[in-house]
Amino acid sequence: MKKVLITGSNGLLGQKLVSLLLEEGKFEIIATARGENRLPVAKGYTYQSMDITNQENVDEVMDKFKPDVLIHTAAMTNVDQCEAEKEACWLLNVTATEYLVNACERNSTFLCHLSTDFIFDGSAGPYDELAAANPISFYGWSKLAAEHLITSSSLKWSIARTVLVYGIAHDMSRSNIILWVKKSLEDSKTINVVNDQWRTPTLAEDLAKGCALIAEKEAEGVFNISGKDLLNPYQMAHMTADFFNLDKSYIKEATAATFSQPAKRPPKTGFNIDKAVNELGYNPLSFEEGIAFLAKQIA
Repeated sequence: MKKVLITGSNGLLGQKLVSLLLEEGKFEIIATARGENRLPVAKGYTYQSMDITNQENVDEVMDKFKPDVLIHTAAMTNVDQCEAEKEACWLLNVTATEYLVNACERNSTFLCHLSTDFIFDGSAGPYDELAAANPISFYGWSKLAAEHLITSSSLKWSIARTVLVYGIAHDMSRSNIILWVKKSLEDSKTINVVNDQWRTPTLAEDLAKGCALIAEKEAEGVFNISGKDLLNPYQMAHMTADFFNLDKSYIKEATAATFSQPAKRPPKTGFNIDKAVNELGYNPLSFEEGIAFLAKQIA
């Protein structure tokens, strides 16, 4: 049985990946994250604490397990935090990736690396895999630099780019647009929601499926793994209110200029996912189906 090692297993995508791969039973799983194991399931995999910003630690863990496949989900993804803490962002998103690339080269490990729509400036979305990158935030630059490390390595690799991931972590440690809108409207709170930023929102379970398909096939190259609906947050808020039968009069339209945020956001990204659909058999839920999926989990 092939061995897969996952970085960032305590994160939202990491959690979904571990439970999906356990369910499929096709891999021996090594889950890694910094510190304690926070996964909801305790059996069926090996947990190993690993600090990806520590080269010795990375080498030690990778040389011990010699995985066939590495799925690298760990990153600093808070866009404004990346803008404010550039050194920490670079260490986690670029330097750490370099340590992992080197360890993968040494152990002939296939690397599936998670990337983002924020490598684009948002002037010409939705994007396909061949579109020219032009980041407008430090986070975007860090993720593009990590992509370059991988594409210029001697590895067998794939890059899974994704967009606006939403889902429910088992410990409810993070919110998302659906939970935020639902709670605000239930509390009769007025919310200002942006209508001039376009994305293809991605259910975390769908992203995990895309990564699993890449890992299984060791499919090389860049793949867009996102949802299929191009929407702005104002539309997402309305769809959420409709689903839960909540009062939409509390939802007010706003533009990105209304909010002062340290990092610039690309106005229109979103992905064309034809390649992943045709080559991997990837088939994500619609945003409406995604809301229903989350509603079941909440219940």
